Amino acid sequence: MKLPVVQRLGDGELIRSGECFCTVQLWALGPVHDWNRPFALELLYHRSMSKGALVQEIFEQMCRISASRLTPPQCAVWPNIIDEAFVEVHPGMRITGVFLPGQGCSVYVDGKLSREITDPLFARTFFSIWLAPCARDTQLRQRLLGLAGNDRGA
Repeated sequence: MKLPVVQRLGDGELIRSGECFCTVQLWALGPVHDWNRPFALELLYHRSMSKGALVQEIFEQMCRISASRLTPPQCAVWPNIIDEAFVEVHPGMRITGVFLPGQGCSVYVDGKLSREITDPLFARTFFSIWLAPCARDTQLRQRLLGLAGNDRGA
């Protein structure tokens, strides 16, 4: 069996309160990001965050990204999905999300499968936190997509 060749498109640091919270890397099957092909986003944490705070932050960002498209049932279910997939993070931990177009995504904590999510809209919205044009950190988005040269910035 031949495994697909992936390559790192870009990386950058997510800065919170003036400190590096985590390093983020985007891995893809080709030289450019494509929502129609699988890709992975890997986060290496440098700071701790409680599970509750992480779940709340992810859900708030997903709500911001999806704006008026989020339905009441999604508002009720998505926080539970996030809670089942994520854990309290500590320095040195890795969380990797694998995007599967039209299917959903898988979340791995330190290389171990944490949760498979079979909701394509959830997956697209979750990864949009970092990769959509309306991402909160547009400089990080540019670096992840390989559009900012070698400047990792802050």
